[in-house]
Amino acid sequence: MRLSLIGPGDIEFHYSTLLGISKEKFDTETEKIAKILVESGIEIEILPDKGISFEIAKLYKKHGGKMVIASIPKSDKTFGIKHLEPYINEKINNKPIFDEIIDTESWFKQDLIKGLLGDAIFYLGSSPGTDGELNYAIYLYKLLIGKKEGIEISGKKIHPEIRAGENFTIFVYSPFLIKKKLPFEIEKYIKKIGINLVYIKNPEELRKELDKIKN
Repeated sequence: MRLSLIGPGDIEFHYSTLLGISKEKFDTETEKIAKILVESGIEIEILPDKGISFEIAKLYKKHGGKMVIASIPKSDKTFGIKHLEPYINEKINNKPIFDEIIDTESWFKQDLIKGLLGDAIFYLGSSPGTDGELNYAIYLYKLLIGKKEGIEISGKKIHPEIRAGENFTIFVYSPFLIKKKLPFEIEKYIKKIGINLVYIKNPEELRKELDKIKN
């Protein structure tokens, strides 16, 4: 199973300033999350850039995680990816963090399909970029399952690495949201489309929910 991690890039501003989470609490929480992802045998996919997803990927790899996949718009001609290179090339215990790279072609396509590259999304907090990735995934999934009149398209036609399928799930980590849940309207759209929405209150609950979806 592949889990697509999405979350804020500015850790200090988001988790400390906005949410009031201490560095010690943040570090403890992300460490527990990473260990559970490893123990659950989950593959993870992230954009290699600063932020919570990258920090969890490093911890996941440190604890022996089997597969970290980088989604990168390698072919992008507008913004390029030079700013990602330090993250792409970083190592843990003298080994590359990333085991595989998915070329999403352009930054515009990256944002559109990021959340669909996993069998499920793990949403780690609300920010403009993160919410864009979440909402595009919800909307494109609607198209993939034929709920947009006049459009018939498969995930593989959009990109061969799209994994979102019949039991597509969005895991929301409640401790990293100021109101502990998604906006009312977004919740209703998710349920209307038929995507599974699961709120996670703590790392142990994450373990239980991952076990359910794997089975």
